[in-house]
Amino acid sequence: MSTHDAAAEPLDYRVARLGEALAAGPLGELGVRLDVRGGTVLVEGTVPSARCRDDVCGLVRGELADVPVHCDILVADASAPDHAEEVS
Repeated sequence: MSTHDAAAEPLDYRVARLGEALAAGPLGELGVRLDVRGGTVLVEGTVPSARCRDDVCGLVRGELADVPVHCDILVADASAPDHAEEVS
């Protein structure tokens, strides 16, 4: 994603475009949301690995270098359960 004149474009538009790029790009991340909260961008959601979390946060911070970014992305636990679930 290129920043043609990012400072001139409203932050909401930049964030929306970046969210679309995350979903459609090589990361294909549909489980991540970007929200503008008082001049700060909050990145939330769940991803499959720590590397994916780092890639998403790095991309967002790189594209929005002039804006404070707070990444609150969780890594999904894909390990096998250690006990049986009781169903009643």
